Formats: sequence, structure tokens, C-alpha cells
Amino acid sequence: MKRAKAKEQDYSASMPKYKRTVGGELFTIINAIFMIAFVVITLYPVLNTLAVSFNDGTDALRGGIYLWPRKWSLQNYSTVLQKDNLITGAYISVARTVLGTVFGLAANALLAFIVSRKKFLFKSQLSLFWVITMYVNGGMIPVFLVYKGLGLTNSFWVYVIPGMLGAFNMLVMRTYMLGISDSLEESAQLDGAGYMTIFIKIISPLCKPVYATVALFIAVGQWNSWFDAMLYNRMSDQYTTMQYELMKLLSSVTNQGATAETMQNAVEAAGAVTPTSIRAAATIITMLPIVCLYPFLQRYFVAGLTIGGVKE
Repeated sequence: MKRAKAKEQDYSASMPKYKRTVGGELFTIINAIFMIAFVVITLYPVLNTLAVSFNDGTDALRGGIYLWPRKWSLQNYSTVLQKDNLITGAYISVARTVLGTVFGLAANALLAFIVSRKKFLFKSQLSLFWVITMYVNGGMIPVFLVYKGLGLTNSFWVYVIPGMLGAFNMLVMRTYMLGISDSLEESAQLDGAGYMTIFIKIISPLCKPVYATVALFIAVGQWNSWFDAMLYNRMSDQYTTMQYELMKLLSSVTNQGATAETMQNAVEAAGAVTPTSIRAAATIITMLPIVCLYPFLQRYFVAGLTIGGVKE
């Protein structure tokens, strides 16, 4: 016991003692002030939107609402949730987010694994080709005609199949996989493992951080998307999405060119809701699932961005 205490004292004595200087103290104070200001700037828009969403719509027109509702009301959420086809749109949004994320993650991971192999020919040329597709596309009309020819319009799978492969997501995964030691693959091949076995049992377990990062990218994109529903499934209410229905609701209550009398009539007809309050409620409803999902993926998300973006 005495020896352990003596060793601990010797270790403590051997540790360097840092002298607190005026410059160090000043840096700590400035750093703390900067981080507090950054947190306030980041959280204030969200908290203000939340306060407006729970405030009476006509009262919100007066302004002056910051972090707390002045006149509590659930009419904004009631109006949004009573929108026609919103429940159907919510089911479709959840389904496209789940399936789109799973299929997109699998497709990008497989392609990234193939391109990251040293024995794969033309990997540099193909990588350059995919980078070009990030800046140049065929245009809206040709893409629509292609989807129509493939039978994807007026179909649920138009949300999943075209977005299965993303050049950015694939390149992020490829960069991460290039950082994995080649000796792991070589030792597995000596034991008789094939490429699919190497991908599933060796590469994929090591790529959990980048997988979580890309999965979050894909999920956010799928959940927030509404333009494809308007473009390809506009006439099919059974394939509508929640974001598209909320967009139509915002369009129906927003009339920037209306006179004051017309706006007042619209407010009274809407039941004490305004475009501002409806927009706030729709924003909170839309962002809530992603906000709830992010804490579970935060650890992998940060690791995937930092490690996957560096290649020595």
C-alpha cells in the first residue's frame, strides 16, 4: 500500500505543472464567450420558431415573440394535422425515408468498396466521372422523360430507386475505406475469404462511423424532399408525402399580394391562424423526427466526418 502511494506521489511530482498566465486566462474567457454566443445564435431560431408555433396566430402578427409564447394556442398544430392526406403523406414519408436510407446505404457502400480496391481498373477515371455528375445533370425535362419511360412516375419507387446512388456519399465512403489497412484484406484472402466476405465481415464493421454519417445524410434528404412528389406523383394522392402536403398548406394560406382586408378575411376563415404561425408549426413537425434521431447517431456522425474526410 505504501509502495502504491509512493509511486502515485512520484508520478504526480513528475507531471509537468502548467503556469497560469494572463494570456491563457484571457483566451479561456474569450473562448467561453464565443462558444456561448455561438450556442445562442444556433438555438435562438429554433426556440423562436417553437414559440411562434404555440402562439395564437392573430396575436403573432403583432410581433415581439422571442423565446416564449405570449398567448398559448394549439390551433396552429390542429390546422396542420387536420390537413387532408397528411396521414397518408406521413406513412409515405416514413416509408421512403427508411427504404431509401437502407437501399442507398447498401448501394453506396458496395460501390465504394469496389472503387477503393487497388486491383480495380479505371477507378480513378470512374471517380472523376462521378465527380462531374455532381456539377452537371441532364435537366428536369430529360430526367422526367427517362423516369416516365421506366414506369417510375405515379409510383412509390420514384422516391427510392433514383436516389440509391449519390456521388458525394460514395466518395465519402471510398475515402474512408482507403484509410483501412490493406493487411486486413490480404490476411483474409490468405484464409480463403472472397471479396463479399471481406466486405461484410471486415470492412463494414470498421466503417460504422461513415455508414452512420451517410445514413443521416440520406435520411435527412429523403425526409425533407417534396419536389419529387410534386413533379412525379402530383396526380396520385396515395403516393403523396407529408412535406408536399405541408407545402400545399403553406401555399394555400400565404398570399403576399393580398390587401389588408383580404388577409384579415383569410385569417378569420382559417380560424385564428396566419401564414407565419402555420409555417412555424409545419417547420417544427417536419424537423422533429430528425432532431430525435440525431442524438443516437451523433457519435458516429462526428467520427465519420473527421476520419472519412482525411486521407494521408
